[in-house]
Amino acid sequence: MRAVIQRVKQAGVTIEGKISGKIEKGLLILVGIENADTEDDSTWLAGKIACLRIFPDAGGVMNLSVIENNGELLVVSQFTLHASTKKGNRPYYGRSAEPGTAIPLYNRFILELESITGKKVETGEFGAMMDVSLINDGPVTIIIDTKNIE
Repeated sequence: MRAVIQRVKQAGVTIEGKISGKIEKGLLILVGIENADTEDDSTWLAGKIACLRIFPDAGGVMNLSVIENNGELLVVSQFTLHASTKKGNRPYYGRSAEPGTAIPLYNRFILELESITGKKVETGEFGAMMDVSLINDGPVTIIIDTKNIE
């Protein structure tokens, strides 16, 4: 699984003009699921993001997690995170998981985040055409790939 995590002052996702999810300060998480991903990837990624210390403490040092900062979470599925641009100019999405594989892992990821943080996670809709808006805070943007754990 691959995630782009953005610290935001606010973020939202609309589908056909209707708000699907909206948060104030917290994390916007764009998540892509590939064919090789498993429940272990979903569990590890949720735990890593929930505990990631990217919010400022009283001294202005990025030392607090979204939990400690009482932040909110918005998760948006994004298969394009696994685009390959190695050949030509048209991205290839062959590594992106089909819905039958991806949807259960996406839902598990959301449930894991809710369990760890004790908060309801706002979401987009898997597979829908979505408009995502955000006001970056910092900006702080982190990319995590479960196939490249450092």
